[in-house]
Amino acid sequence: MSVVIIGGGISGLSLAYGLRSRGAGVTLLEAGPRLGGYIQSRGRDGFITEAGPNSFVDREPTLRALAASLGIEGRIRTADPAAKRRYVYSRGRLREVPSSPPALLKSDVVPWGAKLRMMGELFTRRAPDGEESLADFGRRHVGRTATAVLVDAMQTGIYAGDMETLSVGAIFPKAVELEKKHRSLVLGMVRAQKEARKALPPGEGAPRPSGQVASFDGGLQVLVDTLAQALGPVARTGAKVVGLRREGNGWRLAVEEHGQQAELAAEKVVLTVPAYVAAELLRPLDEKLATRVAGIAYAPVAVVHLGYAPGTVPPQDGFGFLVPTMERRRVLGVIHASATFPWRAEGGRILYTCMVGGAKRPDLVELDDAALVTLAREELRELAGVSAEPVFTEVFHWKRGIPQYNVGHLARMAAIDEGLARLPGLYLTGNAYKGVGLTDCVRNAEALAETLAR
Repeated sequence: MSVVIIGGGISGLSLAYGLRSRGAGVTLLEAGPRLGGYIQSRGRDGFITEAGPNSFVDREPTLRALAASLGIEGRIRTADPAAKRRYVYSRGRLREVPSSPPALLKSDVVPWGAKLRMMGELFTRRAPDGEESLADFGRRHVGRTATAVLVDAMQTGIYAGDMETLSVGAIFPKAVELEKKHRSLVLGMVRAQKEARKALPPGEGAPRPSGQVASFDGGLQVLVDTLAQALGPVARTGAKVVGLRREGNGWRLAVEEHGQQAELAAEKVVLTVPAYVAAELLRPLDEKLATRVAGIAYAPVAVVHLGYAPGTVPPQDGFGFLVPTMERRRVLGVIHASATFPWRAEGGRILYTCMVGGAKRPDLVELDDAALVTLAREELRELAGVSAEPVFTEVFHWKRGIPQYNVGHLARMAAIDEGLARLPGLYLTGNAYKGVGLTDCVRNAEALAETLAR
């Protein structure tokens, strides 16, 4: 079997490696000068920064299995235990997010009236038929205030989106399944914990914790570089696919590579490029399918890194903080990068990573680097009391940053799958479709590799 993969981000790299490991003939074509897509780790002036994703959630075996196969599992570094503490900016100051229902009673993250409403979650009714927005789902379960503070902050940290338009079934499918099965999310989680305890071997008293934040010792670039090294000449940069057509039982691709025109034949083709790029390749094949793919929106995000000399700023506490939309601030959230991963800042240096823009403030991403640094410094001073002059700054602009799974996304995906069924041998995968996280991309790529290898 011969497979051509278009796109050299983490989805394309993982898929190419998975297929090659199963004996398939693979060619990976990346239009840009480097592999890795949004993943780009940099080391400078005693700091290690990330251009895009900051970390991954070490919850499931797929990514660890990939790292083990590549010989780099030992380079995975989980976050400092103190990073379990997380904060939200609410009502004029940072407030710790409670880690359990009992902790909620002592917390001041929401007022007492909102706490009482959250306790009423036990009596929540099931959702009406059809796709529901995250905001409607949250208000139905925990009330308006908790949704505006906690639910909005949670989605902001993942999607930088608008909870009024995000589809809860697309972004948090497990929560929807819990509701379908148990009605109340609290009841569902309690019952799930009981089932997990019953499944434990004798002598073990509680399920092991999962979902630790993790990275690699040199940043996420370690995974990209190791995959690229394993693939060797199979992965080609500077190779832009400009045309795609059906030929017999296979496919033929028109490629521009380093100023040369060429054609490639393949039995199967996989598009792992962003949805808006995939749509243009699909348009000559199926206009309706291309329009559906192009309809997937992206939230723009700017990443602003600020580094400080030792002892010049207050000690960082916990993973960082998120800022709900209702607070009308100019940052989405701030990661305490050097507290979460101490190895990312040498000699006691302090590193903050500020996220700006998102679906609600796309205009801010258009600011130049200097203006974004000024904005981030002003917000850090007002929200966290950080007033020192940074010794290090770095800014990344992503005008199409994070895919938005808005209401209608599940129906859109069903229609896309139906359209692809009419184009045998052509596939889509990547963060625009069925999971935006790094682990989602690796898991979906591995599943597709297994399907194709069969």
